[in-house]
Amino acid sequence: MNMFCYQCQETARGTGCTVRGVCGKTDDVANLQDLLIYVLKGISIYSVEGKKVGYINEKANQFLIESLFSTITNANFDGEAFIKRIKEALEVREEVKAGVIEAGAKLPEELHESATWTADTVEEFEAKAPTIGILSTENEDIRSLRELITYGVKGMAAYAKHAHVLDFKSQEIFDFMYKALTATTDDSLTVDDLVALTLETGKHGVDVMALLDEANTTTYGNPEITKVNIGVRNNPAILISGHDLKDMEQLLEQTKGTGVDVYTHSEMLPANYYPAFKKYDHFVGNYGNAWWKQDKEFESFNGPIIMTTNCLVPPKDSYKDRVYTSNAVGFSGLKHIETVDGKKDYSEVIEHAKKCPAPTEIETGEIIGGFAHNTVIGLADKVVDAVKTGAIKRFFVMAGCDGRMKSRDYYTQFADQLPEDTVILTAGCAKYRYNKLDLGDIGGIPRVLDAGQCNDSYSLAVIALKLKEVFELEDINELPISYNIAWYEQKAVIVLLALLYLGVKDIHLGPTLPGFLSPSVANVLVENFGISGITDVESDMAKFLGEATA
Repeated sequence: MNMFCYQCQETARGTGCTVRGVCGKTDDVANLQDLLIYVLKGISIYSVEGKKVGYINEKANQFLIESLFSTITNANFDGEAFIKRIKEALEVREEVKAGVIEAGAKLPEELHESATWTADTVEEFEAKAPTIGILSTENEDIRSLRELITYGVKGMAAYAKHAHVLDFKSQEIFDFMYKALTATTDDSLTVDDLVALTLETGKHGVDVMALLDEANTTTYGNPEITKVNIGVRNNPAILISGHDLKDMEQLLEQTKGTGVDVYTHSEMLPANYYPAFKKYDHFVGNYGNAWWKQDKEFESFNGPIIMTTNCLVPPKDSYKDRVYTSNAVGFSGLKHIETVDGKKDYSEVIEHAKKCPAPTEIETGEIIGGFAHNTVIGLADKVVDAVKTGAIKRFFVMAGCDGRMKSRDYYTQFADQLPEDTVILTAGCAKYRYNKLDLGDIGGIPRVLDAGQCNDSYSLAVIALKLKEVFELEDINELPISYNIAWYEQKAVIVLLALLYLGVKDIHLGPTLPGFLSPSVANVLVENFGISGITDVESDMAKFLGEATA
């Protein structure tokens, strides 16, 4: 066994990648990511002690979320980048330790090794890394819960980072991340203790998504109902993928008047819904589909591509020289655009684009989106009337992630076969399985309401809570809403935990249940929250609609 990783839905055999990641990550990178997480736990231990005496290290806060983000599936494949980051982590840890002591904290006599281990050479890193990975926790249930919490914190860090670059931050969220990572080093904590911490992770998941929602809407306006062009124009162009709206803003500003068009890709699609971006006449629309099709779509786009976050597929040689990375993303041999004083310089990318042919058209038409909570709540009377008259019998939340597995065709078939009196609420790249189907509308309300990116699953929760209030219900689960959610990586984990914290029950999760859930932990989720997997479209449809009429 060269490595062990089971943090994503596509992990080998549903149990764990042991030779090379299905995502394309090599064993050395996987082990270095484990070592980085290990040192981050050491930083967390000191930061928890610092909180007791009022010591805060802003550098550590930012380093924490950037580092956690870099370990998310399909974000960074660059071993040298992780070696550099581990070295920096050791420096940050010692800086925090010194600051905590200077602030008057009395450190525990015994500290977890992650707070004391040190090394100077790459060889020492490579020797240590395989000894501190996931399987170093022997008890299967404790290991399962520690990883569930860690993956939730990784997702939380991604959303905190997006808010942070827009100058929205919460020390309470940083404090919790330190607390949670420290707890994963505490052998005295029981399964019950860790289950409670898992729900607390969900609580802070709600908080961080609310913070990011505030950051995005304050900065760029509330998303509006928008028809997005999916065709192309005959100009050289840049494709921007990922989730970071600040990068989108800077790229649009710098390409203004250059003759270079800008298209969104995958999870950047919802940028088309924000008022602030609509003023740019060279912002054309969206090109392509979900992240896993990029090996073909990046090829046909012809121009340069900027990856602002996950999800990056290891690029083919035929277009590798056109892919640029930024933020937490990395891949050996790709040009990385650094942030300097909060700004990025895209001049090299723009000049590159001018030398490339226009994108090859792969489809034409429009797709509609922009149904975040502000928009849908504005339509609340219309929605409520449709429910009361029976025009809308049920809502199906089909948010989450897309992926390569053939079994994900299930979600296309499920959406296509839903009765015409149902409406799909979606967010995240899962929508690409059905957002181009002709499902029509109900009294002018589209049958697919796209709230935005995966973090905008928060919008779906806000909508549900508002409907609960309007219908004067005691329990959110009394609403005519069913949850059939697809997951892939760690941001989906924090969304799931957030929904559980809000009391949502009977979530169907697929296409497979997480490999990191031990049988006992999975049973806790089944018994307490009614979580279940998916089977086939016909059986699940009958179950959902049977529940709806019961």
